Amino acid sequence: MPPLLDFGEYLEKMLSVPRPGAENILAYYEHRIGAIGRDPRLLLLPLDDHLAHRGDGIFESLKYVDGRIYQLESHLERMQRSAVGIALSPPCSWEEIRELILAVAAAGGEKTGGIRVLLGRGPGGFGIDPAESPESSLYIVACRFTPKAESWYRQGLKGFRTSIPAKQDYLAKIKSANYLPNVLMMQEARERGKDVPFCFDEEGFLAESAVANICLVNSEGLLEVPEFTHALPGTTVRRALELLEGRVEWRMRRIREEDIFCASEVLVLGTGPGCAAVVEYEGRRIGSGGQGRRCLLLRSLIQKDLRDTGLPVPGLTS
Repeated sequence: MPPLLDFGEYLEKMLSVPRPGAENILAYYEHRIGAIGRDPRLLLLPLDDHLAHRGDGIFESLKYVDGRIYQLESHLERMQRSAVGIALSPPCSWEEIRELILAVAAAGGEKTGGIRVLLGRGPGGFGIDPAESPESSLYIVACRFTPKAESWYRQGLKGFRTSIPAKQDYLAKIKSANYLPNVLMMQEARERGKDVPFCFDEEGFLAESAVANICLVNSEGLLEVPEFTHALPGTTVRRALELLEGRVEWRMRRIREEDIFCASEVLVLGTGPGCAAVVEYEGRRIGSGGQGRRCLLLRSLIQKDLRDTGLPVPGLTS
């Protein structure tokens, strides 16, 4: 039988337990506490928060590079839409959340990092009724983020058709904390020795990858984006289309698997990599088998956009 500990004994035991990934935690904020901490041992979530045991919440992932946080407003706008989608109100104003994100990034003390913002239904019980939670929860974490090396981009990514189906159209548009389908996609990728899972809807049309959007470049150089019917409209792909205006023609359409095999380029767009090339799909080479012109252009445009428009984090920019 496990021992029954009093408060002090339990706290001492908890603080002595090894914390996997502790070296990657820079700073964090929890709304109940109303303060920023930096000791990873205290980065804790109440088990009765519906965010934990029901996945009843939403989140956003951002990055900052050289002291500049990228697309903060776009991420917050999408988070607001997700919150409306599940009838969830934050415990403070959205403007306060914006300022807290900057404060947590600054407290981390490193010029390059990642940010996770989680908004949950809140603690209050282990049932399913949202009414158990009297107030929503808010967690913001700054963690280490290392941009991919140039060799990673040159090598390219290997894609495959995952057995996990695309989410229902309603749920796909909400960046829900219930990411089990995405987790299973990445587990399958690891088992198959691949990098990028491609999921399809019930009609056989391409939806998205586990943590990114996928685009094709056809034989005529036209960029083709799958319709966001069963996919989360990514902040990166939407910004990429804005950056391409007047440079490259693009269109949104429904894409089948055979279109992937005929593409001259297949691109993955997401917060982490920006833009990367899929050089192989289901064991068949895509285009030249390397980074194409559209991939290189988009990646350079996104990198420049981060430098030009990234919001300075107080104390982290020179």
